[in-house]
Amino acid sequence: MNRFKDLDWKPVALVPLLALAVFPFVGSFSSWLTLTVAGLAMGMIIFIIASGLTLVFGLMDVLNFGHGVFIALGAYVAMSVLGAMGDYTASGSLWMNMLAVLPAMVVAMLVAAAVGLAFERFIVRPVYGNHLKQILITMGGMIIGEELIKVIWGPLQIAMPLPEAIRGSLFIGDAAIEKYRVIAVVVGLAVFALLLWTLTRTKIGLLIRAGVQDREMVEAFGYRIRILFIGVFVAGSALAGLGGVMWGLYQQAVIPQMGAHVNILIFIVLIIGGLGSTTGALIGALLVGLMANYTGFLVPTAALFSNIALMMAVLLWRPQGVYSLAK
Repeated sequence: MNRFKDLDWKPVALVPLLALAVFPFVGSFSSWLTLTVAGLAMGMIIFIIASGLTLVFGLMDVLNFGHGVFIALGAYVAMSVLGAMGDYTASGSLWMNMLAVLPAMVVAMLVAAAVGLAFERFIVRPVYGNHLKQILITMGGMIIGEELIKVIWGPLQIAMPLPEAIRGSLFIGDAAIEKYRVIAVVVGLAVFALLLWTLTRTKIGLLIRAGVQDREMVEAFGYRIRILFIGVFVAGSALAGLGGVMWGLYQQAVIPQMGAHVNILIFIVLIIGGLGSTTGALIGALLVGLMANYTGFLVPTAALFSNIALMMAVLLWRPQGVYSLAK
């Protein structure tokens, strides 16, 4: 089956349609291009963060409101690693900078994955199958996680500056495109491609999807679905840690509550995309990123409400979100 041939392209068209619809109101091509790239970069970072929660809900039916603690933890761990590699981050060489950023991402993902493993075992596992208890206990877990972050790193905001070679902008005519935003788009596309390939083209992905549909049948073939699902939760936590690194560098600062703040955007993205849909999460994240940047420029007072309005508009069109779980 050709997945691209069978894909419903109407939701995909929403992203360029939104960008084109806003163009006349912005006024100049350079400003529009700058805003659009900034929106796409923000959307890609949100997608990286949301992709982990998409996996956990879509494949495990777990509403993890504690997802934000992995975001904050990833950002703080990466901040500490980058702080210890000042010679690399202060270099004007992009390769030297990446020798600091890449290890920081890996360590952040590993720490978030390890904490995610403990989170699943002691907090989530006792409430499988009960969404109300999942919401309450995972929110409690996030509050505890935030307090532990305060104990380790303190309660105040800490700067997380970009490495030297990643600062500044590239210019296309009069349009200024920040270097980091270009990197964010590339990383987001790589994460999306890897997720899609893993879920649709690998044995592990096929087993997980089959286990969602018929757990007893897969276990009858000798596969332990519980172990696979734990792996899904750990992978989702690691992706949240990676997203936290990207978001911390995007904001150039970290605070213990940063995960809780981003959680609102994440759930808007998941609802727009269709709960559990990886492709839908990408479309939803891009729409949210573009809408936030466009309204912040055109109507700053409406910026906070704009994404809620976007979610309402999409749900009036497609109440289940732009894609079903299968996409």
